[in-house]
Amino acid sequence: MADTIAETVDLLYTIDQENLTPDQLIALGSALASLAQAERLEQINERLRSIHQVLNAWALKATVDGGR
Repeated sequence: MADTIAETVDLLYTIDQENLTPDQLIALGSALASLAQAERLEQINERLRSIHQVLNAWALKATVDGGR
């Protein structure tokens, strides 16, 4: 997903805003807001993956320690 976001950022920031109609400017603003939200969701997803790994490690350790 990061490659897609990076490519979209590059594309959005190369648009010449001087020649856009008001409707196009609104659409661009909406696209930029959606992109920011997608980036934030990806950051949240990465943190959740890390938390999941920690919890799995704890569960595995508890299982091993409980079996002794």
